[in-house]
Amino acid sequence: MSDDRVHLEIDGAIATITNANPEKHNAFDDDMDAQLFGILAELKQRPDVRAVIWRGEGKSFSSGRDVGSIGNLKVPLSHHELMRQGHRGIQQLWDLDAPVLVACKGWVMGGSFQRALLCDVRVAAEGTRFRLPETTYGVIADTGGVAVLYEMCGPGLVSDMVLTGRVLPAEEALTHGIVSRVVPPDDLDSTVREMAEQIVAAPAVTVKMAREVIRHLALPEIRSAMADEMIYQTFINKSDDFAELRKARAEERAPRYTGS
Repeated sequence: MSDDRVHLEIDGAIATITNANPEKHNAFDDDMDAQLFGILAELKQRPDVRAVIWRGEGKSFSSGRDVGSIGNLKVPLSHHELMRQGHRGIQQLWDLDAPVLVACKGWVMGGSFQRALLCDVRVAAEGTRFRLPETTYGVIADTGGVAVLYEMCGPGLVSDMVLTGRVLPAEEALTHGIVSRVVPPDDLDSTVREMAEQIVAAPAVTVKMAREVIRHLALPEIRSAMADEMIYQTFINKSDDFAELRKARAEERAPRYTGS
């Protein structure tokens, strides 16, 4: 890897993944994606790891995609294949025997919010803000998180967040079950660590089977949603409206959408 902006530490039976791009609120680019996917591939081969903590350095877990990096990847892949590669990378979460606990703080946005929703447990520090801003960039959420939100919250809140890009505070996220706990910022890491230790202390086979039951309830719908997202996002990328959005912003004028 060219840098170390996502790194892995293993302490006994607990692994910790850290987003380490704090100057950009841990916004992800393609290199960071590759590092994350490599870490997940490694963890699949580590039966000694019984729980995984995913956290961020600095003020935020992750502000989503580094918009300054979009379009800079020079690889001979179509938009559809790039999305497929990203889906396969993050779906490795489902191949882990160890539950993944996410320590949410600051901004938890866009694709990073969706990735957190694919994990087992989310704990938020007070003041955490969740957001799905994709429509403001002319695209749709495409990492499976909308399906998880729909199961948790129903269509009303999901439509509000997806269509308006509204900010959801931690306390409201707790009422919808998006996070299971809200704690003072100084207690976030220690709380999630304590939860991981409780998981590790339980019989390994029991944790695996309990997690399988929960995942079997949710995964078919999430996989189906991600397949739809890949098709529709690829269509949007080639649409007249998306081209008009980019042109209007470059020309600093109001866009004129046609719905096609």
